[in-house]
Amino acid sequence: MNEKSAFNIWKHCNEQLNSAGFSCRGIIQKANVHTICTTDDPVDSLEYHRSIKASGFQVQVLPAWRPDNAMMVEDPATFNGYVGKLEAAANRSISNFTEFLAVIDLRHSFFHDNGCRLSDHGLDTIYAADYTEQQINAIFAKIRSGNQLTPEEINQFKSVMLYEFGVMDHKRGWTQQYHLGALRNNNSRLFNLLGPDKGFDSIGDLEIARPLSKLLNKLDSEDKLTKTILYNLNSRDNDMMATMIGNFQDGTIPGKLQYGSGWWFLDQKDGMENQMKSLSNLGLLSRFVGMLTDSRSFLSYPRHEYFRRILCNLLGNDVEKGEIPSDIDLLGKMVQDISFNNAENYFGFGK
Repeated sequence: MNEKSAFNIWKHCNEQLNSAGFSCRGIIQKANVHTICTTDDPVDSLEYHRSIKASGFQVQVLPAWRPDNAMMVEDPATFNGYVGKLEAAANRSISNFTEFLAVIDLRHSFFHDNGCRLSDHGLDTIYAADYTEQQINAIFAKIRSGNQLTPEEINQFKSVMLYEFGVMDHKRGWTQQYHLGALRNNNSRLFNLLGPDKGFDSIGDLEIARPLSKLLNKLDSEDKLTKTILYNLNSRDNDMMATMIGNFQDGTIPGKLQYGSGWWFLDQKDGMENQMKSLSNLGLLSRFVGMLTDSRSFLSYPRHEYFRRILCNLLGNDVEKGEIPSDIDLLGKMVQDISFNNAENYFGFGK
Protein backbone atom coordinates (compact mmCIF):
# COMPACT_ATOMS: atom_id res chain seq x y z
CA MET A 1 0.00 0.00 0.00
CA ASN A 2 1.33 3.43 -0.94
CA GLU A 3 0.05 6.77 -2.25
CA LYS A 4 -0.27 5.34 -5.79
CA SER A 5 -2.29 2.26 -4.85
CA ALA A 6 -4.31 3.69 -1.95
CA PHE A 7 -7.32 4.91 -3.97
CA ASN A 8 -7.79 1.63 -5.85
CA ILE A 9 -7.46 -0.37 -2.64
CA TRP A 10 -9.96 1.93 -0.92
CA LYS A 11 -12.37 1.59 -3.83
CA HIS A 12 -12.02 -2.20 -3.97
CA CYS A 13 -12.52 -2.60 -0.21
CA ASN A 14 -15.66 -0.46 -0.27
CA GLU A 15 -17.06 -2.55 -3.11
CA GLN A 16 -16.42 -5.68 -1.06
CA LEU A 17 -18.02 -4.17 2.05
CA ASN A 18 -21.17 -3.51 0.05
CA SER A 19 -21.48 -7.20 -0.84
CA ALA A 20 -23.47 -9.68 1.23
CA GLY A 21 -20.40 -11.66 2.20
CA PHE A 22 -18.90 -8.65 3.94
CA SER A 23 -21.88 -7.57 5.98
CA CYS A 24 -21.37 -7.73 9.75
CA ARG A 25 -22.93 -11.21 9.80
CA GLY A 26 -20.97 -12.21 6.73
CA ILE A 27 -17.66 -11.20 8.31
CA ILE A 28 -18.55 -13.08 11.49
CA GLN A 29 -19.33 -16.24 9.55
CA LYS A 30 -16.21 -15.92 7.36
CA ALA A 31 -14.14 -15.77 10.55
CA ASN A 32 -15.75 -19.01 11.77
CA VAL A 33 -16.86 -17.37 15.02
CA HIS A 34 -18.44 -19.72 17.57
CA THR A 35 -19.76 -17.29 20.19
CA ILE A 36 -19.79 -13.52 20.64
CA CYS A 37 -20.26 -11.91 24.05
CA THR A 38 -21.16 -8.24 23.87
CA THR A 39 -20.59 -5.65 26.61
CA ASP A 40 -23.83 -4.60 28.27
CA ASP A 41 -24.84 -2.35 31.15
CA PRO A 42 -27.25 -3.75 33.77
CA VAL A 43 -29.93 -1.31 32.56
CA ASP A 44 -29.83 -2.65 28.99
CA SER A 45 -33.02 -4.29 27.74
CA LEU A 46 -31.12 -6.95 25.74
CA GLU A 47 -33.86 -6.69 23.12
CA TYR A 48 -31.38 -7.01 20.27
CA HIS A 49 -29.95 -10.21 21.70
CA ARG A 50 -33.42 -11.70 21.66
CA SER A 51 -33.95 -10.44 18.10
CA ILE A 52 -30.70 -12.00 16.90
CA LYS A 53 -31.58 -15.30 18.54
CA ALA A 54 -35.07 -15.26 16.99
CA SER A 55 -33.58 -14.50 13.56
CA GLY A 56 -31.92 -17.90 13.40
CA PHE A 57 -28.40 -16.49 13.04
CA GLN A 58 -26.06 -19.47 13.36
CA VAL A 59 -23.51 -17.72 15.56
CA GLN A 60 -24.37 -17.46 19.25
CA VAL A 61 -24.51 -13.83 20.48
CA LEU A 62 -24.74 -13.50 24.26
CA PRO A 63 -24.67 -10.53 26.65
CA ALA A 64 -21.84 -9.88 29.11
CA TRP A 65 -22.49 -7.99 32.34
CA ARG A 66 -20.53 -4.71 32.64
CA PRO A 67 -21.72 -3.00 35.86
CA ASP A 68 -19.07 -0.26 36.14
CA ASN A 69 -21.70 2.51 36.21
CA ALA A 70 -23.25 1.03 39.35
CA MET A 71 -20.13 1.90 41.34
CA MET A 72 -19.22 5.26 39.78
CA VAL A 73 -20.04 7.43 42.77
CA GLU A 74 -17.55 10.25 42.18
CA ASP A 75 -20.31 12.47 40.78
CA PRO A 76 -23.62 12.38 42.74
CA ALA A 77 -25.73 13.72 39.88
CA THR A 78 -24.47 11.14 37.41
CA PHE A 79 -24.83 8.29 39.90
CA ASN A 80 -28.36 9.30 40.92
CA GLY A 81 -29.33 9.56 37.27
CA TYR A 82 -28.07 6.01 36.82
CA VAL A 83 -30.07 4.78 39.82
CA GLY A 84 -33.13 6.21 38.09
CA LYS A 85 -32.33 4.13 35.00
CA LEU A 86 -32.00 1.03 37.19
CA GLU A 87 -35.39 1.71 38.73
CA ALA A 88 -36.96 2.03 35.29
CA ALA A 89 -35.27 -1.11 33.95
CA ALA A 90 -36.41 -3.22 36.91
CA ASN A 91 -39.70 -1.42 37.50
CA ARG A 92 -38.73 -1.18 41.17
CA SER A 93 -38.09 1.80 43.43
CA ILE A 94 -34.79 2.23 45.26
CA SER A 95 -34.77 4.08 48.57
CA ASN A 96 -31.81 2.47 50.37
CA PHE A 97 -28.72 0.36 49.74
CA THR A 98 -30.51 -2.94 50.40
CA GLU A 99 -33.03 -2.13 47.68
CA PHE A 100 -30.20 -0.96 45.40
CA LEU A 101 -28.50 -4.36 45.70
CA ALA A 102 -31.80 -6.19 45.27
CA VAL A 103 -32.50 -4.38 42.00
CA ILE A 104 -29.00 -5.08 40.69
CA ASP A 105 -29.40 -8.74 41.58
CA LEU A 106 -32.75 -8.74 39.78
CA ARG A 107 -31.04 -7.40 36.66
CA HIS A 108 -28.25 -9.97 37.10
CA SER A 109 -30.90 -12.70 37.10
CA PHE A 110 -32.49 -11.15 33.99
CA PHE A 111 -29.14 -11.26 32.21
CA HIS A 112 -28.70 -14.89 33.27
CA ASP A 113 -32.09 -15.78 31.80
CA ASN A 114 -30.93 -14.19 28.54
CA GLY A 115 -27.82 -16.37 28.31
CA CYS A 116 -25.26 -14.23 30.11
CA ARG A 117 -22.52 -16.23 31.84
CA LEU A 118 -19.78 -13.64 31.97
CA SER A 119 -19.09 -10.35 33.78
CA ASP A 120 -16.42 -7.78 32.98
CA HIS A 121 -15.08 -4.92 35.10
CA GLY A 122 -12.92 -2.13 33.67
CA LEU A 123 -11.01 -0.65 36.61
CA ASP A 124 -7.91 1.38 37.31
CA THR A 125 -7.28 -0.92 40.28
CA ILE A 126 -9.14 -3.27 42.61
CA TYR A 127 -10.98 -1.76 45.56
CA ALA A 128 -10.88 -3.70 48.81
CA ALA A 129 -11.26 -1.21 51.67
CA ASP A 130 -12.75 -2.26 54.99
CA TYR A 131 -16.34 -1.17 55.65
CA THR A 132 -19.34 -1.92 57.84
CA GLU A 133 -22.97 -2.30 56.85
CA GLN A 134 -23.79 0.86 58.79
CA GLN A 135 -21.13 2.83 56.91
CA ILE A 136 -22.36 1.67 53.50
CA ASN A 137 -25.97 2.51 54.36
CA ALA A 138 -24.88 6.00 55.40
CA ILE A 139 -22.75 6.46 52.28
CA PHE A 140 -25.63 5.47 50.02
CA ALA A 141 -28.03 7.82 51.81
CA LYS A 142 -25.48 10.63 51.53
CA ILE A 143 -25.01 10.35 47.78
CA ARG A 144 -28.72 9.87 47.17
CA SER A 145 -29.18 13.22 48.90
CA GLY A 146 -26.87 14.74 46.29
CA ASN A 147 -23.88 15.21 48.60
CA GLN A 148 -20.30 14.63 47.49
CA LEU A 149 -18.56 11.60 49.02
CA THR A 150 -15.10 11.76 50.54
CA PRO A 151 -12.29 9.74 48.87
CA GLU A 152 -12.49 7.21 51.71
CA GLU A 153 -16.24 6.81 51.23
CA ILE A 154 -15.83 6.39 47.48
CA ASN A 155 -13.25 3.66 48.10
CA GLN A 156 -15.56 1.90 50.56
CA PHE A 157 -18.53 1.99 48.20
CA LYS A 158 -16.52 0.65 45.27
CA SER A 159 -15.17 -2.07 47.55
CA VAL A 160 -18.57 -3.30 48.68
CA MET A 161 -19.85 -3.30 45.11
CA LEU A 162 -16.94 -5.37 43.77
CA TYR A 163 -17.52 -7.87 46.55
CA GLU A 164 -21.28 -8.05 45.93
CA PHE A 165 -20.76 -8.43 42.17
CA GLY A 166 -18.44 -11.34 42.90
CA VAL A 167 -21.04 -12.96 45.13
CA MET A 168 -23.70 -12.65 42.41
CA ASP A 169 -21.39 -14.14 39.80
CA HIS A 170 -20.61 -17.08 42.07
CA LYS A 171 -24.27 -17.65 42.87
CA ARG A 172 -25.12 -18.10 39.18
CA GLY A 173 -21.93 -19.87 38.13
CA TRP A 174 -20.58 -17.05 35.95
CA THR A 175 -17.00 -16.13 35.11
CA GLN A 176 -15.83 -12.71 36.32
CA GLN A 177 -13.19 -10.70 34.49
CA TYR A 178 -11.10 -7.83 35.82
CA HIS A 179 -9.38 -5.51 33.33
CA LEU A 180 -6.96 -3.54 35.49
CA GLY A 181 -4.51 -0.70 35.09
CA ALA A 182 -5.87 1.92 32.69
CA LEU A 183 -5.32 5.61 33.43
CA ARG A 184 -8.20 7.21 31.55
CA ASN A 185 -9.08 10.68 30.23
CA ASN A 186 -5.62 12.16 30.75
CA ASN A 187 -6.07 15.21 28.50
CA SER A 188 -8.68 17.46 30.13
CA ARG A 189 -8.77 19.86 27.17
CA LEU A 190 -9.68 17.11 24.74
CA PHE A 191 -11.91 15.39 27.30
CA ASN A 192 -13.97 18.58 27.53
CA LEU A 193 -14.05 18.80 23.74
CA LEU A 194 -14.73 15.16 22.84
CA GLY A 195 -15.89 13.40 26.02
CA PRO A 196 -14.65 10.22 27.72
CA ASP A 197 -12.99 7.24 26.03
CA LYS A 198 -11.87 9.07 22.92
CA GLY A 199 -8.28 7.86 22.86
CA PHE A 200 -6.56 9.81 25.63
CA ASP A 201 -5.99 6.88 27.96
CA SER A 202 -2.68 5.36 28.95
CA ILE A 203 -1.08 2.74 31.18
CA GLY A 204 -1.45 3.41 34.91
CA ASP A 205 0.80 2.44 37.80
CA LEU A 206 -1.54 2.16 40.80
CA GLU A 207 -1.03 -0.59 43.37
CA ILE A 208 -2.93 -3.69 42.28
CA ALA A 209 -1.47 -6.75 44.02
CA ARG A 210 -2.46 -6.03 47.63
CA PRO A 211 -6.14 -5.07 47.09
CA LEU A 212 -6.57 -7.81 44.47
CA SER A 213 -5.28 -10.40 46.91
CA LYS A 214 -7.55 -9.04 49.63
CA LEU A 215 -10.70 -9.21 47.49
CA LEU A 216 -9.98 -12.68 46.09
CA ASN A 217 -9.11 -13.97 49.55
CA LYS A 218 -12.34 -12.60 51.03
CA LEU A 219 -14.44 -14.30 48.37
CA ASP A 220 -12.41 -17.51 48.59
CA SER A 221 -12.60 -17.71 52.39
CA GLU A 222 -16.40 -17.49 52.15
CA ASP A 223 -16.53 -20.08 49.34
CA LYS A 224 -17.88 -17.41 46.97
CA LEU A 225 -15.00 -17.11 44.52
CA THR A 226 -16.17 -17.91 41.02
CA LYS A 227 -14.10 -18.52 37.89
CA THR A 228 -11.95 -15.42 37.44
CA ILE A 229 -9.79 -13.97 34.65
CA LEU A 230 -7.28 -11.21 35.41
CA TYR A 231 -5.97 -8.83 32.74
CA ASN A 232 -3.25 -6.25 33.37
CA LEU A 233 -2.38 -3.20 31.27
CA ASN A 234 1.03 -2.49 32.80
CA SER A 235 3.62 -5.09 31.78
CA ARG A 236 5.35 -4.63 35.14
CA ASP A 237 2.44 -6.67 36.58
CA ASN A 238 2.89 -9.75 34.37
CA ASP A 239 4.67 -11.94 36.89
CA MET A 240 2.49 -10.69 39.72
CA MET A 241 -0.66 -11.73 37.84
CA ALA A 242 0.80 -15.10 36.89
CA THR A 243 1.56 -15.87 40.52
CA MET A 244 -1.64 -14.33 41.93
CA ILE A 245 -3.85 -16.85 40.14
CA GLY A 246 -1.92 -19.68 41.80
CA ASN A 247 -2.93 -18.47 45.25
CA PHE A 248 -6.60 -19.32 44.75
CA GLN A 249 -6.75 -22.41 42.53
CA ASP A 250 -8.80 -25.00 44.40
CA GLY A 251 -8.89 -28.03 42.09
CA THR A 252 -12.64 -27.82 41.44
CA ILE A 253 -12.23 -26.42 37.90
CA PRO A 254 -9.09 -26.76 35.74
CA GLY A 255 -7.52 -23.31 35.58
CA LYS A 256 -10.29 -21.78 37.68
CA LEU A 257 -8.28 -18.57 37.95
CA GLN A 258 -6.82 -17.41 34.66
CA TYR A 259 -4.15 -14.93 33.71
CA GLY A 260 -5.81 -13.22 30.74
CA SER A 261 -4.26 -12.51 27.37
CA GLY A 262 -2.37 -9.35 26.42
CA TRP A 263 -4.90 -6.51 26.52
CA TRP A 264 -5.10 -3.03 24.94
CA PHE A 265 -1.59 -1.56 24.84
CA LEU A 266 -0.19 -5.08 25.40
CA ASP A 267 -2.25 -6.50 22.53
CA GLN A 268 0.77 -6.77 20.21
CA LYS A 269 3.51 -9.30 19.51
CA ASP A 270 5.82 -8.46 22.41
CA GLY A 271 2.89 -8.06 24.81
CA MET A 272 1.34 -11.40 23.88
CA GLU A 273 4.68 -13.20 24.05
CA ASN A 274 5.58 -11.72 27.43
CA GLN A 275 2.15 -12.61 28.88
CA MET A 276 2.51 -16.22 27.74
CA LYS A 277 6.11 -16.43 28.95
CA SER A 278 5.09 -15.27 32.43
CA LEU A 279 2.22 -17.74 32.49
CA SER A 280 4.45 -20.56 31.23
CA ASN A 281 7.24 -19.79 33.69
CA LEU A 282 5.06 -19.28 36.75
CA GLY A 283 1.81 -21.12 35.98
CA LEU A 284 0.50 -23.62 33.45
CA LEU A 285 0.30 -22.49 29.82
CA SER A 286 -1.63 -25.56 28.68
CA ARG A 287 -4.71 -24.47 30.70
CA PHE A 288 -4.75 -20.96 29.20
CA VAL A 289 -8.13 -19.93 27.71
CA GLY A 290 -6.42 -17.92 24.99
CA MET A 291 -7.07 -14.68 23.19
CA LEU A 292 -9.76 -12.09 23.90
CA THR A 293 -11.26 -10.25 20.92
CA ASP A 294 -13.05 -6.92 21.10
CA SER A 295 -16.64 -7.80 20.16
CA ARG A 296 -17.40 -4.15 19.34
CA SER A 297 -15.20 -4.34 16.23
CA PHE A 298 -16.36 -6.66 13.47
CA LEU A 299 -12.90 -6.47 11.89
CA SER A 300 -11.10 -7.60 15.06
CA TYR A 301 -11.48 -11.36 14.57
CA PRO A 302 -8.12 -11.79 12.75
CA ARG A 303 -6.61 -11.02 16.15
CA HIS A 304 -7.20 -14.69 16.97
CA GLU A 305 -5.16 -15.72 13.93
CA TYR A 306 -2.42 -13.29 14.93
CA PHE A 307 -2.44 -14.76 18.44
CA ARG A 308 -2.30 -18.35 17.20
CA ARG A 309 0.70 -17.59 14.98
CA ILE A 310 2.51 -15.96 17.89
CA LEU A 311 1.71 -18.94 20.14
CA CYS A 312 2.97 -21.45 17.56
CA ASN A 313 6.09 -19.39 16.89
CA LEU A 314 6.82 -19.20 20.63
CA LEU A 315 6.52 -22.98 21.00
CA GLY A 316 8.47 -23.63 17.80
CA ASN A 317 11.39 -21.52 19.03
CA ASP A 318 11.40 -23.45 22.31
CA VAL A 319 11.53 -26.72 20.37
CA GLU A 320 14.46 -25.50 18.29
CA LYS A 321 16.30 -24.54 21.48
CA GLY A 322 15.63 -27.99 22.96
CA GLU A 323 13.60 -26.57 25.84
CA ILE A 324 10.41 -28.54 25.11
CA PRO A 325 9.86 -31.88 23.30
CA SER A 326 9.62 -31.94 19.50
CA ASP A 327 6.30 -33.75 19.72
CA ILE A 328 3.74 -32.51 17.20
CA ASP A 329 0.92 -34.51 18.78
CA LEU A 330 1.59 -33.12 22.25
CA LEU A 331 2.17 -29.54 21.14
CA GLY A 332 -0.54 -29.61 18.48
CA LYS A 333 -3.12 -30.68 21.05
CA MET A 334 -1.96 -27.92 23.40
CA VAL A 335 -2.28 -25.30 20.66
CA GLN A 336 -5.78 -26.53 19.82
CA ASP A 337 -6.74 -26.38 23.49
CA ILE A 338 -5.41 -22.86 24.02
CA SER A 339 -6.92 -21.65 20.75
CA PHE A 340 -10.43 -23.01 21.33
CA ASN A 341 -11.07 -26.08 23.50
CA ASN A 342 -10.04 -24.58 26.84
CA ALA A 343 -12.31 -21.57 26.36
CA GLU A 344 -15.24 -23.73 25.24
CA ASN A 345 -14.89 -25.97 28.31
CA TYR A 346 -14.19 -23.09 30.71
CA PHE A 347 -17.07 -20.80 29.81
CA GLY A 348 -19.61 -23.50 29.07
CA PHE A 349 -21.62 -21.35 26.69
CA GLY A 350 -22.92 -24.34 24.74
CA LYS A 351 -24.92 -23.89 21.59
